[in-house]
Amino acid sequence: MKEQNFKNHARLVAGFHGVAFLAIVILLIGAIRNFIKSSEENLYSASLLILVSIIFLLLFYYIRAFALKAQDRAIRAEEKLRYFILTGKPLSSKITTRQIIGLRFASDTEIVALVDRAEKETLSEKEIKKLIKNWKADTYRV
Repeated sequence: MKEQNFKNHARLVAGFHGVAFLAIVILLIGAIRNFIKSSEENLYSASLLILVSIIFLLLFYYIRAFALKAQDRAIRAEEKLRYFILTGKPLSSKITTRQIIGLRFASDTEIVALVDRAEKETLSEKEIKKLIKNWKADTYRV
């Protein structure tokens, strides 16, 4: 596996982000075309196809959103514990979940200074990731 860093840490799954999304969009377009060209006898089934397409689109979005929310909660708990172990103090309540998500890639030698800087300068998740010098890979992401 290639070493993880800021440029390659995002995870895209071709089957989900590419094929499944494209298939749902094609289904929706086809369902709309079918609805437009339908006669009165098959108007009901044509409208149901549009509904099914919309349901798939919503499922596609929420399946990913719910998994990411659960992952963010786990990361937040892990990083709060790691910070406490390293400093003996709880992580400041001023640090946002998005900032914590960015800090998860920081090595133990960098995290304390980055937390202080993130709090003082209100750094974004992306800005924090760019400041990390010793990248700690996270290969168990959803």
